[in-house]
Amino acid sequence: MSEATNILIVDDDEVVRLSYQRSLRAANCNVEAAINGEDALEALQHKSFDVVLLDLRMPGMDGMAVLKEIKRDWPASEVVVITGYPTVETAKEAVRLGAYDYLAKPVGPAEIINAASGAMTQKKWTLRTEPSNSNATTEHRAGASSLAS
Repeated sequence: MSEATNILIVDDDEVVRLSYQRSLRAANCNVEAAINGEDALEALQHKSFDVVLLDLRMPGMDGMAVLKEIKRDWPASEVVVITGYPTVETAKEAVRLGAYDYLAKPVGPAEIINAASGAMTQKKWTLRTEPSNSNATTEHRAGASSLAS
């Protein structure tokens, strides 16, 4: 991943936050952390994050509520939900709400890096502007008119 990748880790467990931070910084990412949903939304108001690694179960605002707000207010941020309490229902809900991925804890360093990298690839494809069809149309018309001559 490039040095320009900005990642926000949202988890109430300090050991988890520090582990993810260490792994992602080793992969040349800019990393910040929030201990709860409210702090995460506050951080997003002040800085643009490419990827958000989001825990589901936290005190106060739960991860699903945070996911809804992120996708509503910062749709360009890709969200990877990471939970110690995975269920098929929460996985479906997270994806329906716009999460890029859904992972079950424990998650190792390679999995964190791969999830963030995949989310960045998704973001790049989503934001990629397709070449204008006007050039193709112009070339096609030019070719057609030379055939007609």
